[in-house]
Amino acid sequence: MTVYFIGAGPGDPELITLKAQKLINRCPVILYAGSLVPRAIFAEVEDTADLIVDTASINLDEIMEYIEAAHAAGKDVARVHSGDPSLYGAIGEQIRRLDTAGIEFEIIPGVTAATASAAWLGKELTLSGVSQTIIFTRYEGKTPFPERERLPALAATGATLAIHLGVTRIHKIVDELIPHYGEDCPVAVCYRTGWPDQDKVQGTLKDIVAKVRKKKFTRTSLILVGQVLGTDEFNDSFLYDSDKAHVYRPKVKPATQRDVTNRRAAHPTGS
Repeated sequence: MTVYFIGAGPGDPELITLKAQKLINRCPVILYAGSLVPRAIFAEVEDTADLIVDTASINLDEIMEYIEAAHAAGKDVARVHSGDPSLYGAIGEQIRRLDTAGIEFEIIPGVTAATASAAWLGKELTLSGVSQTIIFTRYEGKTPFPERERLPALAATGATLAIHLGVTRIHKIVDELIPHYGEDCPVAVCYRTGWPDQDKVQGTLKDIVAKVRKKKFTRTSLILVGQVLGTDEFNDSFLYDSDKAHVYRPKVKPATQRDVTNRRAAHPTGS
């Protein structure tokens, strides 16, 4: 028996991986975070799975009761989380319980809200000469933060920021970022990326608070901050540069059969 921590992606049922969907379809017991995972993901097994439980309203002890009962019955469990379970999925405490109980587990990664939001915005988050680093973080609230990971310290790097769980404190976030990024730094706030009611707003650190409040975003929003969101001034990468050789594109290319044939046609024997 195995518990599979499965990343369901940000909300669009088609953004789940093939491996994740196959596991969901074969696990007799499914526990999922109903506030963040679309029920449509379980359409193929609604009538065949032994148990499908929305865990949004139950605590960790109750979740473990379901898992331990499945373990006793020798049934695999699909523990389905939104996005990627290793990123703000709160699977650490579940894994600790599983280790104590001697229950095997496996983590199946998923599409993150940050990557899905960047795709929705039509942006690359790593532009040559602008930013090569993305920091995934959240704004300090109930969860204690080490001093070195508080927002001003992260902002000092100038990296692109993907800030989770902070939209209700966006005014404080802006105040802490402006000294490092400037008022004109581009910002995007994406609400429920991938869901039918997804929405977004773009602006700068100077005006984003007013725009977010006008939209009335109060939860399930990702804040992206960085020059990559608003600049056309960046360097071409070396990846496709004809003057830059790499292992798959050496400076002197080996002759192909087509090259040999063309040379023979141009210089036939005896000419």
